[in-house]
Amino acid sequence: MKTLTAEDFTKGQTLLIDKELHWTSFQAVNAIKWAIRKRFDIKKIKVGHAGTLDPLASGLLIICTGKHTKTIQEIQGQTKIYTGAITLGSTTPSYDLETAIDKTYPTDHITDELIHNTTQQFIGSVEQYPPVFSALKKDGKRLYEFARAGEAVDIKPRTIQIDQFEITAIEFPIVKFKVVCSKGTYIRSLAHDFGQALNSGAHLSALRREGIGAYDVKNALSIEEFKTQIGFKDQ
Repeated sequence: MKTLTAEDFTKGQTLLIDKELHWTSFQAVNAIKWAIRKRFDIKKIKVGHAGTLDPLASGLLIICTGKHTKTIQEIQGQTKIYTGAITLGSTTPSYDLETAIDKTYPTDHITDELIHNTTQQFIGSVEQYPPVFSALKKDGKRLYEFARAGEAVDIKPRTIQIDQFEITAIEFPIVKFKVVCSKGTYIRSLAHDFGQALNSGAHLSALRREGIGAYDVKNALSIEEFKTQIGFKDQ
């Protein structure tokens, strides 16, 4: 692989980053931008990501620089591939581990067969309610701002497309899965809705983005690996 220059980043690069757990997408973009600016002594450069990945999720985050930022919207529209884990029998307000368990539900009636069969309800065009703990805006405020303030908010469903919802392992109450879906799909909401469809409750307990369109996380670098690749050393 050729050594990248300041001009390369200004003209535009599409970087595949394997985001760590607990990092926000914004933090990852800032870390990449800082490394590029400092390494190549660039005062100003456009850097942005093509699709947010929650702090509690790891995996593929596509970061574009320079003129390649114009392709962000196109990349965002491509199909996403996720793997992860759903915990059955309990729910959280955020639908994942960001908030504590608030309710528990019976699970004695849930069989492996029921788990596998229930996935079929979520294949195809699906009406999905986004989580109230999300960055979507309503009346000029983020939904999570209403949620954290304990304020009720009316959320409208959105039509999303799920091409594949496969159960890859069952280690009760943990169910491992793979999902192939459209832009705008909330896997947290899918986990929550899946629990309801099982006449129980559920929340998302692990998530990793494996791919976006033709881009695969197997070809991605960690932020530290990227810094090493361009010859940047933290001061």
